[in-house]
Amino acid sequence: MTRVLLAEDDAAISEPLARALRREGYDVDIREDGRSALEGGRETPDLLILDLGLPTMDGLEVCRTLRSEGYTVPVLILTARADEVDTVVGLDAGADDYVTKPFRLAELLARARALLRRSPPDLVSAPLVRIDPEARRAFFGAEELQLTAKEFDLLRVLVREQGKVVAREQLMREVWETAWFGSTKTLDMHVSVLRRKLGDDASDPRFITTVRGVGFRFEAPDEG
Repeated sequence: MTRVLLAEDDAAISEPLARALRREGYDVDIREDGRSALEGGRETPDLLILDLGLPTMDGLEVCRTLRSEGYTVPVLILTARADEVDTVVGLDAGADDYVTKPFRLAELLARARALLRRSPPDLVSAPLVRIDPEARRAFFGAEELQLTAKEFDLLRVLVREQGKVVAREQLMREVWETAWFGSTKTLDMHVSVLRRKLGDDASDPRFITTVRGVGFRFEAPDEG
């Protein structure tokens, strides 16, 4: 499950925002001060939503410290300081985007989804399968797979979560950017095509296993 670290000391903001993020299917961890946010950021969440005005350590310092230590977690800054100087300073500190308070929930969720789609910036790989999200290229061994846009996005999510069961709801949300309302015939069709392109046997799959009633799991068999 996608993990979001929400660093916000105002419960009137953090609690409804956390509920909204959980409705999106994210696992949300709330931190109420800067030092705790820094510790949480070192645990490599998928996204850090970071308020600037945190006690014990300013949000900018949290961001600068994480970046100086080599952490690449996407950072979405929340700020009540609407002047341009603070915004530029926030981005200079290594933040990926910002939202000013008061914000519209729909806008914040859209920006969060955009950052999550952009990450991870590095190669996603498993034995035999390698994916380059930036170039949108996928390889099976030394051979490049010829995939449609949706096939690529589906394989990227499955490989990223290799060894874990990925729910149908999550796949529909991440790949098709839609809520799941029962039928996933389109998803099943794309999984079938991916299996064929990976040389997989649906009755005894090596790579994409169906977990009945839940979703799919990408296995990572050794090259041998």
